[in-house]
Amino acid sequence: MTTTEYDVVVIGAGPVGENVADRVVRGGLTAAVVERELVGGECSYWACMPTKALLRSVSLMRTVRQLPGVREAVTKDLDVAAVLARRDSFASHWKDDGQVSWLASAGIALHRGQGRIRSARVVDVTGVDGVVTRLTARHAVVVATGSSALLPDVPGLREAAPWSSREAASAGSVPRRLAIIGGGVVAVEMATAFAALGSSVTVLARDGVLPSVEPFAGELVKESLRDAGVAVLVGAQALSVSRDDSGTVHIRTADGDLLEADEVLVAIGRTPNTQDIGLDSVGLVPGAWLTVDDTLRVVGGGEWLYAAGDVNRRVLLTHQGKYQARAVGDVIVARAKGAKVDDGRWGRHAATADERAVPQVVFTDPEIASVGLTAASATAAGLRIRVVDYDLGAVAGSSLHLDGYRGHARMVVDEDRKVIVGVTLAGPDVAELIHAATVAIVGEIPLDRLWHAVPAYPTVSEVWLRLLETYGR
Repeated sequence: MTTTEYDVVVIGAGPVGENVADRVVRGGLTAAVVERELVGGECSYWACMPTKALLRSVSLMRTVRQLPGVREAVTKDLDVAAVLARRDSFASHWKDDGQVSWLASAGIALHRGQGRIRSARVVDVTGVDGVVTRLTARHAVVVATGSSALLPDVPGLREAAPWSSREAASAGSVPRRLAIIGGGVVAVEMATAFAALGSSVTVLARDGVLPSVEPFAGELVKESLRDAGVAVLVGAQALSVSRDDSGTVHIRTADGDLLEADEVLVAIGRTPNTQDIGLDSVGLVPGAWLTVDDTLRVVGGGEWLYAAGDVNRRVLLTHQGKYQARAVGDVIVARAKGAKVDDGRWGRHAATADERAVPQVVFTDPEIASVGLTAASATAAGLRIRVVDYDLGAVAGSSLHLDGYRGHARMVVDEDRKVIVGVTLAGPDVAELIHAATVAIVGEIPLDRLWHAVPAYPTVSEVWLRLLETYGR
């Protein structure tokens, strides 16, 4: 066994692990990452990049068909093979050469294999050839192993070889019939994509469509999916699943209905990738989510152990994991050099936005863009709020942007501080509007000051003026 020493060892070379290591190296320390699959992680190959490549083609075709003078020029349906080929290019054809090259250019060492914590600051890496390399960390070990799709304990489901988000994002062909178990982000995005690509899609949304967003947003997406021919079965629960010799999947629901499909996608949630990384060697529970403090140090794991990204369950979003990575990389450097740690609210070394200002976009029709708290979560947090709603389709820029533009905007105001704590936008192309709301929330900009942020006319951003007018001054 060979032993190599670094200042920091990161288990997991997805976007979170890469960013932790990069911040550490930029801070003057040495770092190594350990990866058992592809460098670049879930987002690069099976999530953000390939799925949004699929959905962009779908969205653009939908927009074109709604604009007179342009729709007449489009005489064919989507070229499915070309759409899938573009998707493949954004997944780098499931090869990580480019990401590996970037690690080398950034001065980050790569060790391929399964990383397991053996003791404090010690990680063993078992390669595919069975050879074990021992890595020791002078200052910190960071767990950035992410999460995997959760498979519920439904009789026959595992044996039916269901799709997870990975298989959906990398599918080589479009099934004639696709059943989706779940009603969250992955479920509705894949329903949107595959319906547009020609599948007959059925969604079993036991807890409703997008249950964690503002109710109006979930309703708009549900209506749109149904308009697109998707069968959305709210409240439906899969009781058993089987696949027969012909390949047909049979799903029996709790209501006694029998559904048939060529493939079934399970999208009900995530589970942490902590089953085989040696947590038991340091008194933690294998397979569990890792609880962290605001500087991402693992509670009960000793001062040397950190966890960033999905694995700590704070926010299961790539951009938020990268935000955590910047904070944890910088705080490790600060502690290693004996510098001051800025871990107060909104401090450089604290992941404050995880609780107060998380932006997210759901790439459906309409797009759903949100940041901060919903009305329900703000009320549950004990805030005295006022909810301000506005018809996004009534904004002058919206009608210019798209004929028959349909959407809705909501602003949640903390009445005691007179600042915005949440914004949800539903409508075509609202993804590009959400960062303005994020800045307003993070900056805690008083409403009186926001009156001086004048939106350009005629743009969809004029909704900000309309929301403020509706609120009053």
